[in-house]
Amino acid sequence: MTQTKIHRIFTTSFASVYPLYVAKAERKGRTKAEVDTLIFWLTGYSQHGLEAQLKMQTDFETFFSEAPKLNPSRNLIKGVVCGVRVEEVEEPTMREIRYLDKLVDELAKGKAMEKILRA
Repeated sequence: MTQTKIHRIFTTSFASVYPLYVAKAERKGRTKAEVDTLIFWLTGYSQHGLEAQLKMQTDFETFFSEAPKLNPSRNLIKGVVCGVRVEEVEEPTMREIRYLDKLVDELAKGKAMEKILRA
């Protein structure tokens, strides 16, 4: 009987990575509010819901499994993050994490919010 190894990011608290997303955006002249908008669009969390998840130090796996409404348009997110094509990631939680990584990357690269949100 083999046990599947759980990737370390799944048990990492979202609150520990969130400031890194914000810092990456701010270094490129974008804002925390824009990062929050990406998270709201992807997950369906409200400002209050996001703040609660951050306060509870929720891990990534729980953050995505408890997301109020994952955006059905998130499958339109394509491209490479950390050398991996997001659309080819098979593990569902890892794919959600990569979607968020890709959205933050696009924001930091100066892409217009309407295009990032696939509007």
